Amino acid sequence: MAKQYSNRSDLRNPAGKVAKAAAKGQTYGKATQQMQAQSAVPVAAPPTDVVQAPKQYVRPGTLGAFGRPTEFPDEPITAGASFGPGQTPLQAGTLPRLSTETAVMEQLRAIYAAYPNDDLADLIDSFSMEGF
Repeated sequence: MAKQYSNRSDLRNPAGKVAKAAAKGQTYGKATQQMQAQSAVPVAAPPTDVVQAPKQYVRPGTLGAFGRPTEFPDEPITAGASFGPGQTPLQAGTLPRLSTETAVMEQLRAIYAAYPNDDLADLIDSFSMEGF
């Protein structure tokens, strides 16, 4: 069976199956149903070949002294934020400027791509032909 599904790491070790267990404190008969369900479809062991990337940390002292002079002396501290003096993300060009209708249409198309259905397709067609 593991040969048929080479990408399934839970089937590579058939001896590593998880024993049947039922949750405590269930109403009468629920634990038996739970055990029978586990007999029909046994619970497999967790995957064994999950690789976690090592976390990258900034080493203390590598960014320079904390009290050093600023690299941007003429820039306000709120530069890049959406409030206060300085360039906002929209002014800096980091966020696209879209009309409300364009933004709504993009969102509707994204939702339709994830969950296609006839009603949503009709709504998108209606908005694109007649406007909002």
